[in-house]
Amino acid sequence: MSTIKANTLLHSDGSTTTQPSIPALDKRMAKAWINFNGTGTVAINASYNVSSLVDDGVGLFTINFQTALPNIYYSVAMLTTENDASSHGSNLDRLMGQGRVARNTGHIKVVIQTLSLAERDSLYNNVMIFGS
Repeated sequence: MSTIKANTLLHSDGSTTTQPSIPALDKRMAKAWINFNGTGTVAINASYNVSSLVDDGVGLFTINFQTALPNIYYSVAMLTTENDASSHGSNLDRLMGQGRVARNTGHIKVVIQTLSLAERDSLYNNVMIFGS
């Protein structure tokens, strides 16, 4: 098996090109992901293909994609935790899910709730989008 390593790929005319698309990998890689602070002044800690994060109210957020997804048939994985304490009392447990709105290729709405389904902000939040 051969390996090609390069920092930059060039067109035959010498101009730079975009990263190559590898179809077999494209379906296995996230189309977008975000890690954000959802308390106080919300902030994106790290992300890919996310242009902005909007605080829509307690426990409600809109994540805008930098490049729209190709269709609405994507899969979403989410995780949230209130803090990084080692104890797991019921006051720390949170649920995170997609907002109850029509799917959109330009953004996703998420809601964070307590186990009793009351909206609640949460410190550590992760959303990953996969699709073709």
